[in-house]
Amino acid sequence: MHRLGDTAIAAVTVTALCSGAWLLHDGAERHAPPQPSAAQARPGGTDPRSAPALPPSPPDRVRIPAIGVDAPLTGLRLTPGGSLEAPPAARKNLAGWYEAGTTPGETGTAIVAGHVDNADGPAVFYALGALKKGARIEVDRRDGGTAVFTVDAVEVYRAGAFPDAKVYGAAPRPELRVITCGGGYSRDTGYQGNVVVFAHLTGSR
Repeated sequence: MHRLGDTAIAAVTVTALCSGAWLLHDGAERHAPPQPSAAQARPGGTDPRSAPALPPSPPDRVRIPAIGVDAPLTGLRLTPGGSLEAPPAARKNLAGWYEAGTTPGETGTAIVAGHVDNADGPAVFYALGALKKGARIEVDRRDGGTAVFTVDAVEVYRAGAFPDAKVYGAAPRPELRVITCGGGYSRDTGYQGNVVVFAHLTGSR
């Protein structure tokens, strides 16, 4: 099975999560999504402690109470060009997970991605950049359990400086990345980068 630890998915794969078309009509300055502050960045070291890993099980739903996210999950694959598929843009409250990689809760790095907006306005991860360290992310799994993650950091990267290994690399404990577009918005080129949430498993029920 292909794992994201192989870093086969490059930064360009998440650009499909961006639209920005509605900002052109409604005003980019007034409606641009929130961006994380430097205070939310990951510190130099990481806490290795984690809840015990769960067995593999596909996820069905993601909840991030602090920013009002409660969304179903659909499986995402790689396109023939090697990029990650995006969830259907018309379904603004739908997120996706990379189904050829780690499932949320098992040892390794699981990936969840979703649109920041679509042509009609904000989408599922519009407020992702406002998330803070210590926030809770819950992922309902098909085996009937729920994996509970705690946010370690929220960072933003310009598209040309996306740290593939840091975001997609293998992890020795159960970790989660939640990704959308961000990094500022240009009327000429769209969103300039990506917001990435780093979290690790701290419980289950």
